[in-house]
Amino acid sequence: MVLTATNIHKSYGSLEILKGVNLEVSQGQIVSIVGKSGAGKSTLLHILGTLDVADQGNLTIAGSAVNGLKSNQLADFRNQHIGFVFQFHHLLPEFNALENVCIPGFIQKRNESEVKKQAQELLDYLGLKDRFHHKPTQLSGGEQQRVAIARALINNPAVIFADEPTGNLDSAASQDLHRLIRRLSDDYRQTFVIVTHNKELAELSDRCLEMKDGLLI
Repeated sequence: MVLTATNIHKSYGSLEILKGVNLEVSQGQIVSIVGKSGAGKSTLLHILGTLDVADQGNLTIAGSAVNGLKSNQLADFRNQHIGFVFQFHHLLPEFNALENVCIPGFIQKRNESEVKKQAQELLDYLGLKDRFHHKPTQLSGGEQQRVAIARALINNPAVIFADEPTGNLDSAASQDLHRLIRRLSDDYRQTFVIVTHNKELAELSDRCLEMKDGLLI
């Protein structure tokens, strides 16, 4: 299993959000999590992505137990093994597409020329060969999201977590992104865990789970 989460609990004050969530994800799977707003989907995604810490439970990613890792160890683990795609892209506006994609590789202190070569290959694969030197403001929403996906892929992560990746895109760009995620799963056995309200994206997934009353059903 690429990811195993067991008995994940999370509360904020007296409000219990997650009530013992269990999840296993295999390599190459696309798993979508759906449910009403406030059901705890994003809270779970942040815990699975190590951006937040569960009150109780165990989490294993790429064969490593992440419970108990210190903050600097967790940041390094996250950079090496986890990719993120968010609704609003979070690209750095002062950098062009190529530079944005390279940043996680540079943080990992990988060889600069190797990182740049891989970034160019990823952007080319994602249909952005002519956009290497464009800054985010010069790109469409769909193009920005593809840059964000390339950035998530640059360190060859075990799993990519996506929080409403089509939430800020029009229907045509959303469909392009759906096909792209499917292609990455088929071509590279890339694993995705996606929180979404998009019915078409959920139906494209290998598994679709509903979050209800703090549990996955």
